[in-house]
Amino acid sequence: MQYEPVIGLEVHLQLSTRTKAFCGCRISFGERPNSQTCPVCLGLPGALPVLNEKAFGYATKVALALGCEIQGFVKFDRKNYYYPDLPKNFQISQYDKPLAYNGRVSLPAKTIRIKRVHLEEDAGKLLHEGLDGASRVDYNRAGIPLLEIVTEPDIASPQEAYDYLTKLKAILEYLDVSLCDMEKGSLRCDANISTRPKGESSLGPKVEVKNMNTFKGVRDALEYEASRQLEVVNSQESTVQETRLWDAQKRVTISMRSKEEAHDYRYFPEPDLVPFVADRQSIEAVRRSLPELPEARLKRLRERFGLSEYDAGVLVSDKAMADYFEECAGLYDKSKALVNWIMGEILNRINLKKTGIREAAPPVKDLVELLKMIDSGEISQKTAKDVLTEMADSRQGPRSIVKAKGISQISGRQELEDAVAMVLEKNKKSLDDYKAGKKNAFTYLVGQVMKETGGRANPRLVNEILKRSLGR
Repeated sequence: MQYEPVIGLEVHLQLSTRTKAFCGCRISFGERPNSQTCPVCLGLPGALPVLNEKAFGYATKVALALGCEIQGFVKFDRKNYYYPDLPKNFQISQYDKPLAYNGRVSLPAKTIRIKRVHLEEDAGKLLHEGLDGASRVDYNRAGIPLLEIVTEPDIASPQEAYDYLTKLKAILEYLDVSLCDMEKGSLRCDANISTRPKGESSLGPKVEVKNMNTFKGVRDALEYEASRQLEVVNSQESTVQETRLWDAQKRVTISMRSKEEAHDYRYFPEPDLVPFVADRQSIEAVRRSLPELPEARLKRLRERFGLSEYDAGVLVSDKAMADYFEECAGLYDKSKALVNWIMGEILNRINLKKTGIREAAPPVKDLVELLKMIDSGEISQKTAKDVLTEMADSRQGPRSIVKAKGISQISGRQELEDAVAMVLEKNKKSLDDYKAGKKNAFTYLVGQVMKETGGRANPRLVNEILKRSLGR
């Protein structure tokens, strides 16, 4: 019998508000432990929560961008469980009346349905390092507003999960509601995966996988877990419903605890936050404020600049990269050449330095000037690549670098004719080989001219002069 994985994802997004979800404590990453707390987020007796209006607005913005139905009646609930990083012994979340239902994220081959989008507060953080076997708790993160985005079990492979997360992150970045930085915990993902016979619609026992710190980590963990579950069912055993942790070093999932059901959390309505009816006029105002989203931008870039779907897709997947391209395109009309440089040399630098395009690339005006210098024949493509690296590192303009290094391209016809004549004089054998019909001799002679000129000769002119000198 053939089996298939069935995957659903839960993304927890930290919203970029200045203060926490239900109190006025400032949100600031990397502060001294427990310095960003108050009686409300610590759950002290008599301290009452008040919903952060900005957080609700951001949550609404995301829900609308995902095509969700915003609920008219919204309430908060207490999710009860005991863990040291949860100061109140419950988490303010949403259970049966979340903010929104029924959204979608479209991939090239299918649409992933969004089951629900709801607001909740984050827990604290356990500290273990350097404490001689002890653990301490930092409550600075407790109470930070989180938006949970839950898919239906529509994802059929680890790669599809990766593609969904990539698309979702792009949408969130365009909305400017979160840093979407997994390393700082502002975007986290848990995965639910089960295995069933192909063709069936029922779901098998569900395993939740946690502790995945990158999208690649999510894909790797799901690949391992899918393989592990397949081994279990092929051995005629039953998959255990549990929560497992991904160990990125060992590249395995490890059993953590049995999987909880909703009733285990004893949800009940949050008595200190009254239910409310969402103002339809306010929701429509948020809808009108939505920016151009990735799908619409991809279509516009293709139509306006004649880009291929692949090129436009790569640009649009990173908002900062698409912004950089459009700023350059406003000053330089050769779109394909511009895309080639951004997706080639600049993207390589981004991946190498693990940073954004504004840090890895030179300023827009300098890149455009560099491309125009190539077009005019002042420098060669090869030289330009070296200049680009120094431009990005030193933030100097291309002309000052070229002048300081004396690496401008030689395009003077007389100078190149002299260089060709000298090479032909020195390479009688290659000249004879060429006359005997050996085509690669021509390539060799071009290379010798480039060597003679220190790589600065204009290749187009070298070819033209050499062909004429050889009687072609």
